[in-house]
Amino acid sequence: MNTLSPIPPMALANLALPVGITLDRYIMQRQTAFPYATGELSQLLRDMALASKIINREINRAGLMDITGSAGSDNVQGETQQKLDVVANIRFIRALKNGGEVCAIISEEDEDIIHTGNVNAKYVVAIDPLDGSSNIDVNVSIGTIFSIYRRVTPVGSKATLADFLQGGDQQVAAGYILYGSSTILVLTTGEGVSGFTYDTSLGEYILSQPSLKQPPTGQIFSCNDGNVADYPAPVQTYLQRCKQQRMTGRYIGSLVADFHRNLIKGGIYLYPPTARSPQGKLRLLYECYPMAFIAEQAGGRACDGEQRILDVAPTSLHQRSPLFIGSSNMIDQLNGMSLNG
Repeated sequence: MNTLSPIPPMALANLALPVGITLDRYIMQRQTAFPYATGELSQLLRDMALASKIINREINRAGLMDITGSAGSDNVQGETQQKLDVVANIRFIRALKNGGEVCAIISEEDEDIIHTGNVNAKYVVAIDPLDGSSNIDVNVSIGTIFSIYRRVTPVGSKATLADFLQGGDQQVAAGYILYGSSTILVLTTGEGVSGFTYDTSLGEYILSQPSLKQPPTGQIFSCNDGNVADYPAPVQTYLQRCKQQRMTGRYIGSLVADFHRNLIKGGIYLYPPTARSPQGKLRLLYECYPMAFIAEQAGGRACDGEQRILDVAPTSLHQRSPLFIGSSNMIDQLNGMSLNG
């Protein structure tokens, strides 16, 4: 008669390790803390998460399919579209349309407002479907950035420009997804910042960083050093001081990836105006606003060189802006140098 060996206590304990809090469970638990706890925002966030899972799958098999390289067209910004830019744009728009909680969308890839047909929906979304897409072909981290507003036009009517030009302080939620060594969703609803890591074996985002806080200072500065000669003189002086202090220069070229590293480790990201782009290059509504909202909720700062980013008045869908964002002490030091003086 065979006798089964008893399972060691440690192995037995490992069999029942907790999975953790999923994004869905987190949203349900936190719904009462949302500014509008009616369930629609919760469903909208689930729709965003679903689309990001699909994009994660497409990115991970990009080398096995013909979806890398240029799509052979330019977007509204005059930038060359990558094939995955187009794929990501389609996936997010489709998920938000089908989810039913969004009446209109603006995207980096489309010139005009995208009406979903859901005129009774209460929210609008501004999105950069695939940030840093020039890095796709070399397998470097890329991301998605999004911002959510409660519409100001009457429910049942067609969304208008006014729904998107409310200003950064009117965001009810913002987030980004980083597709890197692991896929991470970072989210704020105005009650702090939380990070979720995608578990591919479960197909679920799991809460991995329940209360993200940016260190008040750091040793990292992030900018395109090749453009330094075109930066305003005070910015050049600041960067020279960073180098004299033996700080570390780190620049990936994907806003999401650069921001996320500095959020975790402490640092500053700089995208100043230049002679060629005097208004800055990053888009206010779907890049600067959401990142600034996240930064402030994590204890950081964000400005355009003259004022707080969330105080910048929006005037158009694809408005551009300079961006200085990161650890509070580093932004304060930069602001003290009269960037436009």
